[in-house]
Order: sequence, then structure tokens, then C-alpha cells
Amino acid sequence: MSTDHQRYSTENQQAAIAKYATQHGMDIVRTYADEGKSGLSLEGRDALKRLIHDVESGSPDFGAVLVYDISRWGRFQDADESAYYEYLCRRSGIKVFYCTEPFENDGSPMATIMKSVKRAMAGEYSRELSNKVFQGQCRLIELGFRQGGAPGYGLRRMLLDEQRMPKGQLGRGEQKSLQTDRVVLVPGPDEEIAVVREIYRSFLHAKKNERAIADELNSLGLTTDQGRPWTRGTIHQILTNEKYIGNNVYNHTSFKLKQKRVRNAEDMWIRHNGAFDSIIAPELFERVQAIVAARSEHLDSDAMLAMLRGLYERTGTLSGLLIDEQEGMPSSHIYASRFGGLVRAYSLIGFRAQRDYRYIEINRSLRQMLPDVVENVVADLKKVCGNVSADPSQSNLMWINDEFTLSVVLTRCLQLISGAFRWRIRFDTSLAPDITLVARLAADQHTILDYYFFPRIDLPIHPLRLAEDNNAVTLDAYRFDSLEPLIALTGRSAFARAA
Repeated sequence: MSTDHQRYSTENQQAAIAKYATQHGMDIVRTYADEGKSGLSLEGRDALKRLIHDVESGSPDFGAVLVYDISRWGRFQDADESAYYEYLCRRSGIKVFYCTEPFENDGSPMATIMKSVKRAMAGEYSRELSNKVFQGQCRLIELGFRQGGAPGYGLRRMLLDEQRMPKGQLGRGEQKSLQTDRVVLVPGPDEEIAVVREIYRSFLHAKKNERAIADELNSLGLTTDQGRPWTRGTIHQILTNEKYIGNNVYNHTSFKLKQKRVRNAEDMWIRHNGAFDSIIAPELFERVQAIVAARSEHLDSDAMLAMLRGLYERTGTLSGLLIDEQEGMPSSHIYASRFGGLVRAYSLIGFRAQRDYRYIEINRSLRQMLPDVVENVVADLKKVCGNVSADPSQSNLMWINDEFTLSVVLTRCLQLISGAFRWRIRFDTSLAPDITLVARLAADQHTILDYYFFPRIDLPIHPLRLAEDNNAVTLDAYRFDSLEPLIALTGRSAFARAA
């Protein structure tokens, strides 16, 4: 089960497994349960890891593994991963039985097909649920409610009922227990509010920098809301976070489906200004932001890169948090704004993180490129059909002649260590377009190499991975060198008068 709120889930599964074992003359000798753990990855799945270890040990004291259903291996985004764990069991001579599936796991072609489909469906369920949860979270942000995270120094979380009536403050680690309850931020204790306002006063009027303010608070024996000493970074966060003027801002970063964490561009942020009672006047906040931004205006790009290079030489690594902790150095936000992203700034001084973050820059360019591609497609379609409209709620969904919908997807080119190229396509199934137009980019990530037209009935239910040459029957049958086939499909033809 994925959350502690599903406390009866594993009990129900155990009951079904016990019934299956009794009906088939089996004795249960051991149970492996990952309670309160997500099935999106193997991380944290200690019970599954123990099962695989026991199976591969060569001397397990059981001859079969009973699983509630196929999704209990995990809702992995790569359907082959759950198949791999079943294969490890079979390779060790351990049979796998699915207690609630409507087929026998007997290795027959039908069982193999059913398992493949159900594994893909398990991953798709997580993707669809993630999208629905995100849309719901965004809606709650726009309504002024808080979505997770510590409130911050000088603020507290207030629990509201469905009528928006206060029910009481939530302490550290406490969560709401009713689905209809909501959380907002409210001003905290007067002494903490006084400290926050003193931080702003010291920065604006006493002209003290973040380091000096942190040292002063530490000398007074004050700690942060986490009970830790003050640092330049924690002071900087208070001076730059909009929640202190009552603004509710969400989606700074994304970590969907436990994949790669990315920092989103400002136009992707979800906000509600004036959602909470402010403890800092907006005009004071704006003056602070102007000072923070102006600190780097007198520095040209070469000087900023020299400071970044010096930090790298002193520490041997770089990060946004490390940059923010340096006195007399522009913040990580300033570096990102000046050079189009931290990754770009890192590359200019020769620093390469252990992970390859080039995809962030490429994805940003793709987002900028997509409207132009859509505009060109619309222009070509209007030449032959004259009626193309966009769904105002879905900017990437077009209605053609009020008859069918069309979605456009760009897929970047990935180069493997071997030098071969691959393209990974993620379909937005929530749009449910009648036709998905996939523009495959060349290695320069700008030139369109070719197009794939996928009708909804043949749309894959999981991300698709393309090679330079694919099976002409299953994939390249959808490939075209230009948009002409799509344009011809949407063209209008007049009927001749029959009589």
C-alpha cells in the first residue's frame, strides 16, 4: 500500500491470499508486506528486496509466491521492471500465482499478453492519478489553500473545515484527518513575527546583509522554526519568499512519479496573491527584492562567472543552496536569470554535475518551440479546411472542422553512449485527442526530422521509445516525412450533384 491511510489494504490482501492458499492446499510460511510505501520505484520497498534476496539465496523455505494481483509488484513506469522481479522468481524455480487475476499464470500466450497489458495499466493508473492530483492541488492553491510543506518561521498552519471555519492550528508533523478539511497559513506567535519584521528592518534600514543578520540572531540565542542556527540562506529565504506578504505560490519545482526533479520556469508557477494575512507590507517586500536584484546589476557576466568559478575551486562542487550561502555573491536565482539557468552557468565555467541536467535546457527550448510548431500546423490546415479552433482550457488541443481533435507533441533526440539515437514519446492521455501528431527532432534539438501520426485507437498506453529505424508494421507505418498526409486528410471535398 502507498499510504498509511490505506491501513486496511494489506489486511484485505492477506485475507484474499490466505483464502487462495487454503483452496489450493498451500501453507503460508512467510509474508512480505511494504506498508505505507509507494510502488512507483524499488526505493523504500524493503520487503520486496527481502523477497528477492530470499528467492536468489538458493535455499528458500517456500516453493511459490502468492501475489494479490499484478500491480502489487509495483506501478513502475517501466512495465518491464515488474516483469523482471517475477522472472527472478521463476529463474530460481519459484512459481508465482496471482490470487485475484482472472487467468492462470501458466506461461501461455494469453497469460503473457494479459500480464503485459496489466503491467502497463498499473503504470498508466499512476500517471493518470498523478495528473488528477496535480490539477486538484493547483485548484486548491488558486482557492487560497496551502499545499504541504512547513509553514516557515513566523507562520503557522490553520486547519479549516469545509465551511472555512477555523478548527485549530496544526503543530509540527500534524496532518488533517478529514478529506474536506483545508489548511491555510496564519501569522504565528508575536515574538516570531517581531523577529521577521526585524530581519526586514535590519536589511532595509540598517543596511545589514544576510550573514550579519544571521550572526546577530544567533548571538541572541534565537533559532529557526526547525530549531537550528540561522544561516545566510535561511535569512535570504525569509527575505525573498512571497508567503510573508500573503501570496500562495506553488509548482516552483516538479518531482512527478518520483522521476527527475526539475525547477519550473516562473510562467509555470501557480499562484494566488493575497491568499493569507501578510506579516510584511508588500511595499517593503518589493523594496527588498529590488535591493537583492540590484546587488548583481553592477557585476557583468564575466565577473559573476569568475565568482562562481572561485567558489567551485574552493569547494569542489556547486549547488543553488551553496551559492545562496556565500556572502557578497549573487544568489542562485540571479545566476539563473542572467544565464538562462544554473546548468547553463555551470557549463560556462566547466562544471558538470554528476547527473546530466542538459535535459532541463532542452525541455525549456522545446516549450518555447512548441507554440511555433502548433502555429505552423494551424496555418497549413487552414489552407485546406479553413476551420481550426483551439480548446481554451487546453492550449495544445485543436478542433479541426468541429469534427475531430488534434494534439501536437515534440520529442527530443537522445544520443546513447554507442552513438545511436533514440526518441522517447510521452503521450498526454488526459487530452484524449483523436489524432496525436508527434514531431521527432534531429540531434540539434531544433530541426524536425519527421512526423508520426497516431490515431487514438492505436495510441500506446505507455511512453514509446523510438529508434532510428523501427518495425515498419507496428511503428514506422505511422511515420511521414511531411505534414502533407495530415493536410490531405483534413481537406474538404465537394460532392457532385447526383440528381
